[in-house]
Amino acid sequence: MSTHNLLIELFVEELPPKALQKLGDAFANILFEQLQAQGLTTADASVTPFASPRRLAAHITHVVAQAADRAVQQKLMPVAVGLDASGTPTPALLKKLQAIGAGPEAVAQLKRAPDGKAEALFYDSVAHGASLAQGLQKALDEAIAKLPIPKVMSYQLESDCELPGWSSVKFVRPAHSLVALHGSTVVPVKALGLTAGNSTQGHRFEARVSPVVFQDADHYAATLAQDGAVIASFVERRDEIARQLQAAAAQVGGGVRAIDDAALLDEVTALVERPNVLICEFEKQFLDVPQECLILTMKANQKYFPLLDASGKLTHQFLVVSNITPDDASAVIGGNERVVRPRLADAKFFFDQDRKKTLASRVEGLGKVVYHNKLGTQGERTERVRAIALGMAQLLTQNNAALGGAAFIQAVDSAALLAKTDLLTDMVGEFPELQGIMGGYYARHDGLGDDVAQAIEDHYKPRFAGDALPRNPVGLVVALADKLETLVGMFGIGNLPTGDKDPFALRRHALGLVRMLREANVPLGLQDVIAQAVPAFGGLISDPSVALTAFIYDRLSGSLREQGYSAQEVEAVLALHPQRLSDVSHRLTAVRAFAALPEAAALAAANKRIGNILKKAQEVDAHVSEILLQEPAEKALYTAMQQITPLAQTQFEAGDYTASLQTLAALREPVDAFFDGVMVNAEQMDLRLNRQGLLKSLHLAMNRVADLACLAS
Repeated sequence: MSTHNLLIELFVEELPPKALQKLGDAFANILFEQLQAQGLTTADASVTPFASPRRLAAHITHVVAQAADRAVQQKLMPVAVGLDASGTPTPALLKKLQAIGAGPEAVAQLKRAPDGKAEALFYDSVAHGASLAQGLQKALDEAIAKLPIPKVMSYQLESDCELPGWSSVKFVRPAHSLVALHGSTVVPVKALGLTAGNSTQGHRFEARVSPVVFQDADHYAATLAQDGAVIASFVERRDEIARQLQAAAAQVGGGVRAIDDAALLDEVTALVERPNVLICEFEKQFLDVPQECLILTMKANQKYFPLLDASGKLTHQFLVVSNITPDDASAVIGGNERVVRPRLADAKFFFDQDRKKTLASRVEGLGKVVYHNKLGTQGERTERVRAIALGMAQLLTQNNAALGGAAFIQAVDSAALLAKTDLLTDMVGEFPELQGIMGGYYARHDGLGDDVAQAIEDHYKPRFAGDALPRNPVGLVVALADKLETLVGMFGIGNLPTGDKDPFALRRHALGLVRMLREANVPLGLQDVIAQAVPAFGGLISDPSVALTAFIYDRLSGSLREQGYSAQEVEAVLALHPQRLSDVSHRLTAVRAFAALPEAAALAAANKRIGNILKKAQEVDAHVSEILLQEPAEKALYTAMQQITPLAQTQFEAGDYTASLQTLAALREPVDAFFDGVMVNAEQMDLRLNRQGLLKSLHLAMNRVADLACLAS
């Protein structure tokens, strides 16, 4: 069967840049899947997506002109419904046959086959393979219908402009041409009021010819680059921009580099068809403004790439990715430099104005900013964060004199009080992404010291997976308090995440809380931390401790599995709900080492068996009377436990969980012998209770580090 490669292109007006790559991939993949489903591609076919600011395209290899015929078996109806007692077809069967294009003569060809508890009638036929024109039309319609379009536009076809409201089309942007080439042959398909051809438009200003005509499907990218001055591939265009950025930075010299921002690179890739990177600069006086402000305004508003020196400090130069390549680029460079200047001047103005008021003078204004209609204002929220932070600070200073006692508590209170005040500044009003960061700058200007300034800046951390934790203990406490206030408050009013909806980022807050408690080795229990936060809300909420604790452990479980721990290992450790989350990693390490021991499987199985026995029994007291031990096996187990469990307990209390579990592994033989030679549920009540007490003692000793039954297969 001969094949040719297929090229489909929709030429449209400028597509939304943040969605371009997703649109291009979806358009190509849906086309490919639909053609595959109709048998119009061979097994070794592949698809290459193309996406530029004004086009979506796909190149598909090994596409046939006509799909092969295929045998089809259709289930019609139960035999009892299709045939009467004498085997004559019923009207229902004849009607069904007529509906599928078969006549009464087809009754003799029907097959009977089991279908559940009854027999059914099946009709065998041959489905003629679709032609490429038919199959591609269906695939194209499906691809357009299923595109993940952020917002649909409705527009009128050009041919019907004199008839307002007639022949309107809905698509992401108005489409102007359609290309469909199978080899060098145009496939006669239509879409969005357009008929397929073999030509498109190139670069708005730099195309060598117009229209750009394609010789065949395989010359699409090369012809578009040569005649249309367009790099059609999103990936190739992005790589070219990255290469030019690196080359331009090297040209500047001095070890400078363009800021690393994958999202910005993707967005700029979606804005240009043939990139040309140019070096621009601004006045050095603007470098007095915090570099975060300048970087953000250049990236967010102008899509520029700031240049950083070898130490990561902003320079007065930046890179522009232009969509044109003039012989003399000075006009383009000068234009971009003029455009950025007012933006930087605004940032400088905001910074200067904000510093005229102290953060402390803004606290009262938080009472006028609504946080949540059930939880009050930002001012009320600030007081709750302060109360939670102070409570934790007091608990921490009781166990750690090195924190500084009263001075540490005062710093925590100051940072918690002022943490949200930068929300009222002009700079954060213009750039919400700078909240916290600007608070740190303004706190230093107010003379509040590095501990408080860093705490204000860091109290949103960690903001995402892999983000750094707060840099000092003051910031750590305020960040914990801030996340706890959000979690307790939202759970307390029943505002829980559902499915993929999490408007208050509670999953992220829970993971941040977990990371801080674990990685900063905070010596506080999870339930104690939550219980300490609830009273700050007074009567505003219901106590969410149970649901919130389960939610946090669930987030922790998912995080640990992503880190490479097995589901069994995680379940074994978290089944005990360890309160000190900083212990979790040590427990997991111990469980993994224990699972590698030859005794592990037998002890895990025995532990599971013990758990089942104790569940069926009434409340069992972990007490053993030595005089009631009768069988040699139970005496041997008791003796072994007397020798082994005190050492394991000492090791556990010292935090050496691995050694504790390995010590307990020595109980394997006496445990196996016990279950082989002792009837636990003896008829004599005192013997039964004593044996259950022995197992209860063993169960407690074995499950201090983790629930070993979870390791049983």
